[in-house]
Amino acid sequence: MEINRFTIRVYGLLFNEHKQVLLVHEKMPHLHFTKFPGGGLEFGEGTRDCLVREFMEESGLEIRVKDHIYTTDFFQPSAFRKGDQLMAIYYQVELSHPAQTVSLEEITLTIGDKNETLRFFWKNLDELDPEKDLSFPIDRIVARKFLSEKL
Repeated sequence: MEINRFTIRVYGLLFNEHKQVLLVHEKMPHLHFTKFPGGGLEFGEGTRDCLVREFMEESGLEIRVKDHIYTTDFFQPSAFRKGDQLMAIYYQVELSHPAQTVSLEEITLTIGDKNETLRFFWKNLDELDPEKDLSFPIDRIVARKFLSEKL
């Protein structure tokens, strides 16, 4: 496979007082997956700004980006675009206003000419199984490396 482009994705790990992490299940026309919240970096945007924007667009939550957790350090082809190499960057985040609540209702977003359905949900850290609960290899690595330390 010839790689001709990079895709940079930025994700946030949001924890609550009940030792839970926020996950999102996304449904696209031909693909369903569960991941940490976040999305694609746009030109002219920093990684932290990207994460703040993605959380607001997808969940309506205002967040503060805290510590860097992990950046992909191996070759990972994109699951969405043949010929793209994926770089993923993960941060721990917190709510800007602690009184905010996460809507657990399913929402539909229109991105370009496609509809995408999202459902956010909290997962107990002591019940999180990276292989079963997360769809993508890099998310699984982050869960194994970081989330186990949170227990």
